[in-house]
Amino acid sequence: MTSVYAGALSILPPVLAIVLALLTKEVVSSLLIGILSGTIIYAVMAELNPVVAPIQIMFDMTIQTVDLYIILFCCLLGALVHVVSMAGGSIAYGNWASRKLKSKRSAMLATGLLGCLIFIDDYFNCLTVGTVMQPVTDHHRVSRAKLAYIIDSTAAPVCIIAPISSWAAAVGSNLRDTAAFPSDFAAFCATIPYNLYALLTIVTVIVVCSAHLDFGRIAQLEARAEQTGDLGVVNSSAQELPQGSRQGRVWDMLLPIGMLILCSILSMLYSGGFWGTDPAFYGNFSAALGNCNAGQALTWGGFAALLCAFVQFVPRGLIRFRDFMDGVTKGIAAMVPAIMILVLAWTISGVCRDLLQTDVFVKNIMAASNIPGAVLPALIFVAAAFLSFSTGTAWGTFGILIPIIIPVAATLSPNLVIVSLSATLGGSVFGDHCSPISDTTILSSTGAGCNHLEHVTTQLPYALLVGACCIVGYLVAGFTNGNLPLMLLTSLSCLLTTLFILHRQSVCSSL
Repeated sequence: MTSVYAGALSILPPVLAIVLALLTKEVVSSLLIGILSGTIIYAVMAELNPVVAPIQIMFDMTIQTVDLYIILFCCLLGALVHVVSMAGGSIAYGNWASRKLKSKRSAMLATGLLGCLIFIDDYFNCLTVGTVMQPVTDHHRVSRAKLAYIIDSTAAPVCIIAPISSWAAAVGSNLRDTAAFPSDFAAFCATIPYNLYALLTIVTVIVVCSAHLDFGRIAQLEARAEQTGDLGVVNSSAQELPQGSRQGRVWDMLLPIGMLILCSILSMLYSGGFWGTDPAFYGNFSAALGNCNAGQALTWGGFAALLCAFVQFVPRGLIRFRDFMDGVTKGIAAMVPAIMILVLAWTISGVCRDLLQTDVFVKNIMAASNIPGAVLPALIFVAAAFLSFSTGTAWGTFGILIPIIIPVAATLSPNLVIVSLSATLGGSVFGDHCSPISDTTILSSTGAGCNHLEHVTTQLPYALLVGACCIVGYLVAGFTNGNLPLMLLTSLSCLLTTLFILHRQSVCSSL
C-alpha cells in the first residue's frame, strides 16, 4: 500500500484511541475505533472505496505489523508461569523470598534491582520480572499497580542506558546511518549521563520504594492493599492450583526461569551471528546483540524453559502429563487479552507510520520552526515524547528523529549535539512510558497481572513528573552549553522536592 501525507489528520487515530480508552476504560474497542479512523482517512485520501477499503486495509495492516515471535513468546511464558504455579514453584519461592525479604520496602527494592539487572531487552524484562517477583510482592501486600509501575520503570529506561542491550544496538544502527560520529558505540555511551528521563526514572523508583513516597491513585491502591489485602489482581492462576501443588521447591521456579534467561541470551547471540561466519559479528558480543532477532531468540528461550519445566515436573510426579498439557493451554489462554491489545497497538502504529506518514508530519513541523539553539534540547525532548506517545513506539521515534536532530543540532548549536541526541532518546522513552498503546506498557501490566488501564493511569503522574523535571534540566543544559553537573543537580532537586510535596499533599488529602 502506498502511503499518503495526511498532515495533522495523521495524529487523529492514536489521539482518538487514547482519549476513548481513558474515558471508557475499555482498550480493545478504543484501539479498533482508532485504527478504523486511520484507515478511513487513508481510504478517502487515496480515493478508495470508503466502505470496504477501511476494513480490508485494517486487516492487511494487522498481518503486516504483527510480530508472531513475540506472540509465541507471550504464549510460552504464560504457559510456563501457569505450570510453575501448578507445581508449587511460585508458592515455594514466595515463602523462601518472604523469609529473606522481610519488609515491603525490601521486596519493592528487590523488584527494581532485578529489573535493572535484566537489561538485555525490555520485552524480556517486563514479563520475567513480573513472573519472578509476584509471589514476593503479594506476600508483602504490594498492589499490582505499584508492581507494574516498578517493572515498567526499570524496563525501557534501563535498556536505553545499557551499552549492551538490544536498545543500544538499535540506537547505534540509526547513528551509523547519519555518519556523524566516528564511533556509534562511543556516541551512545556519551548520551548516558545526559539521558535525564532514564536516570530520573530510576531515581524515582528507588526513592518511592525506599521512602514510600507514593502519591495519586497509587497511594490509594497501596492503602487499600495494606488494609484489605485487595491487590488489584488480574488473570491470577492461584485459585486454579490443584491439590498437591504445594509440594514444589524453590528450584522448581528458579531453574525454569534461569533456563529462560540463559537460553534467551544464548539465542540472541546465536541469531545475531556470534558463532557465525560473518567477521562483523563473529565473537563480537554487542554487535551480535544488535544483529539478533530478539523475538525469535526469546521464543527459543521460552520453549527451552517450558521443556525444562516438563522434564523437571512430570517425571517427579509433581504434575501428571495430562495436567501439564492442560496447564499449558490455560496459561496460553490467560495471555489472550494482552495479546489482543498488543496486536491492535502494533496495527495502529503501522497505520500512523506506514499509511498516514505521522513521522513526516512531525519532521515538517520541526523543519519549519525557527528554534533557538538554547531551547533545542527541551523542544526535542517534547517532540520525541509526543511522537512516541502517539505511535506507541520508542524505537520508531528515535529512528525517525535521529537523522533529523543531529544535523539540526550541529547547525544551531554544535556544543549541544550530544545533549540533543540524549533528549531524543529520553523523550522517546518518556512518550513510550506514558502511552497506553505502547507494547512495553502493555507487557508490564501483563507481567504484573494488573489491569492495563489501571497501570496506565496510575503510572502517568509519575512519568509526567519526571518528564517535567527533564524539561527543566534540558533548559538548564541549553543555556549553559551542556553543563552536566548543573543540569543533573537542577533536575534532581526539582524531582525530589516535587515528589515530597506531592506525597505530603496525598497524605493530607487522605486524612
